Amino acid sequence: MKNTCQYIRWFEELGNTDVAIVGGKNASLGEMYRCLTPTGVRVPNGFATTAEAYRMVLEHAGAWDKLQQLFASLDVNDSYDIGALAECGKRARDIVYQARFPDEFTAEIVAAYQQLQSQYGDDLSVAVRSSATAEDLPGASFAGQHDTFLNVAGDDALIDACKHCFASIFTDRAIQYRINNGFDHFRVYLSAGVMKMVRSDKSASGVMFSLDTESGNRDFVYITGAYGLGENVVQGAVDPDEFYVHKATFRKGFRNVLRRVLGQKQITMVYSRDNHGETTKNIPTDEALRNQLCISDDDVITLADYAIKIEEHYSGVSNHDVPMDIEWARDGDDNELYIVQARPETVVSQRQPGMLQKYILTQKSDILVSGRAVGTRIASGMVRVIDDVSQLSDFQDGEVLVSRITTPDWGPVMKRAAAIVTDRGGRTCHAAIVARELGIPAIVGTHIGTQILKTGDTVTVSCSKGDTGNVYQGALAFEVEEIVLDEVPRTRTKLMLNLANPGSAFAASMVPNDGVGLARVEFIINEVIQAHPMALLHAEKITDSDTRQKLAALTRGYPGAEDFYISKLAEGVATIAAAFYPKPVIVRLSDFKSNEYANMLGGKYFEPDEENPMLGFRGASRYIHPDYAEAFAMECMAMKTARDTMGFDNIKLMIPFCRRIAEAEKVIDLMAENGLKRGDNGLEIYVMCEIPNNVLMIDEFSQYFDGFSIGSNDLTQLTLGVDRDSELVAADFDERDPGVMRILKMAIEGAKRNGKHVGICGQAPSDYPEMAEYLVGLGIDSLSLSPDSIIRIITVIDKFEKAVSAEKKRPQ
Repeated sequence: MKNTCQYIRWFEELGNTDVAIVGGKNASLGEMYRCLTPTGVRVPNGFATTAEAYRMVLEHAGAWDKLQQLFASLDVNDSYDIGALAECGKRARDIVYQARFPDEFTAEIVAAYQQLQSQYGDDLSVAVRSSATAEDLPGASFAGQHDTFLNVAGDDALIDACKHCFASIFTDRAIQYRINNGFDHFRVYLSAGVMKMVRSDKSASGVMFSLDTESGNRDFVYITGAYGLGENVVQGAVDPDEFYVHKATFRKGFRNVLRRVLGQKQITMVYSRDNHGETTKNIPTDEALRNQLCISDDDVITLADYAIKIEEHYSGVSNHDVPMDIEWARDGDDNELYIVQARPETVVSQRQPGMLQKYILTQKSDILVSGRAVGTRIASGMVRVIDDVSQLSDFQDGEVLVSRITTPDWGPVMKRAAAIVTDRGGRTCHAAIVARELGIPAIVGTHIGTQILKTGDTVTVSCSKGDTGNVYQGALAFEVEEIVLDEVPRTRTKLMLNLANPGSAFAASMVPNDGVGLARVEFIINEVIQAHPMALLHAEKITDSDTRQKLAALTRGYPGAEDFYISKLAEGVATIAAAFYPKPVIVRLSDFKSNEYANMLGGKYFEPDEENPMLGFRGASRYIHPDYAEAFAMECMAMKTARDTMGFDNIKLMIPFCRRIAEAEKVIDLMAENGLKRGDNGLEIYVMCEIPNNVLMIDEFSQYFDGFSIGSNDLTQLTLGVDRDSELVAADFDERDPGVMRILKMAIEGAKRNGKHVGICGQAPSDYPEMAEYLVGLGIDSLSLSPDSIIRIITVIDKFEKAVSAEKKRPQ
């Protein structure tokens, strides 16, 4: 569109270099509309008023002097006087709103609106967004500080919305933000962006990031969404759906959703007409909609494609990686997905590179509430429950803020909090974003935090255990370990990690490592699937109606129980594989004992009653037994899905508790029948070396497997004849026993004799540094350690390897 206006710029005329002209938000919209719509990224068209227009309006109305006199009386050193700040803000907004728009400026806005109507239709409604000239800068995002007006239609309503936009430069939160960040109130100007309204009130909307917002891992696109207008997601009024897409496999053509988390999506924000015109209201979300994801996998893939293209474009323009914070919306009229805002991510991506902080609780107490963890830190303090904005003035420095949700107006109080706990919200809500910016722990989506926690309680808020955060009773002791990654040595011996929880994989991957030596699927089955696999397949055999109802509830939204089990297991395994991609991830197939399986939902109907489950129906023997064959087939399909469909060919599989050669042959054949043929697509199959027979027959086992992982716990138990579950003989369980040391030596020598990889995934090297040295001295290929011990063991191994090397060089 050819522009002859003085105070209007069309998006197609704007780019990233125009922040001084139209503010950060509108400059970014112009950049995307101009450069990315040709690549398939949908951005609504629109125009922006210029910063010069804002200055002109205030000058024309004689408002500058009034504003300067007003702010001269505000004591900026007492920025927490909420009453004084609120009064100053109200008077400033009135001054700006009452400033009359000159006729030529009004005419330009109306004419531009009419041009948009010619593109989209006479019934066009628009969104009017505020964009400041000091916005979306590194370290100063201004996100949520100014106002946006949605579903505006008609000339008069549009002019009024633009006036309100201008006035919102003096919201209480924006004033406070400028004070905190050292911006001059009178050198920050405002531009109103006017763009086609995306009718997400009829569909869904949300926020996405081109990195993981907690660990800072840049290999992922993280997407959140809920029904209706996006304000509920941003403010944390709902628990949104969450989705992850892995960039590297996506670029290789594996267009899959890595991980899905169903949110409660309690309410839906829609438009509601009242006597004052168009407003919004929240209505309860229909239960059927709450129980399904708000967008399809195809939608997630489209949004991930948008996010990757946006990040690549901004990174290319800037000549360095620029992770992005992006708002999206689906139009309920044309059913298309649009990007309505994008800015550089200004918190996680600005963390000090090369430094890793680990927070470790050293005391335990009762867990009061749990929710989604934001960050990885721990903090203690006295609880202050805020039910209403009028209570904010009661908040004291160092307290734990507990509320249903937070809003941008709460900024001054949040800055003083030791931690934040909310009933609602996801990891892209306002509370989460501010907590990251302030560097304090937050737990969102607890559902019951304001009911359980009481003002005056002393609690500890811990986000140190993956994606679940816990609020503990009392002030608990904790340690902070700082790791300078550049100073961590690289050892000849591969040092890998033991993992079970997919939710902790992203954070664990940031620790120096050579991959995952043991990924246990039992956690996924127990915590995510939450049911015995045979009970899912054969619910008709269960006589208890309550159990059947619980099983049916688990699989709701899936075509069948089999699809549910395969999808959830594949998703969990793939999440771990993605976090460490392309490093190897050795996934040990399920190794529940019969008593453990019996305790799962529906399990007692399908499990035998064994006197000694530790030596009973477990591992390979279970896989090849007719009573479990259907469940093992699902497990194989989940692994094949993660490797072949989702693209994680870094997954290696491992068979636990394989007693005899005949058993090895049968399980390898059965896996091939179920689509996991050794060698296909580079598939390697390892076996746990945890039974003395595995060591004694290692030459024969080597014919069936590509590698061995020593399970020192079971190998010690069976070598010494000690039941490791028995407290009576616990003192006799010692991996450092000479007999155990000798059989470990035999295992390593046997594997090497056959040219097979050999590692250890048992607890011994994590607990005993001398065991780690002993194994390295024998030439073991890898040690797989717990995440909390790997840095300590790296130092031990590096020192030992250097000493051995120096000894070899010494003249004899």
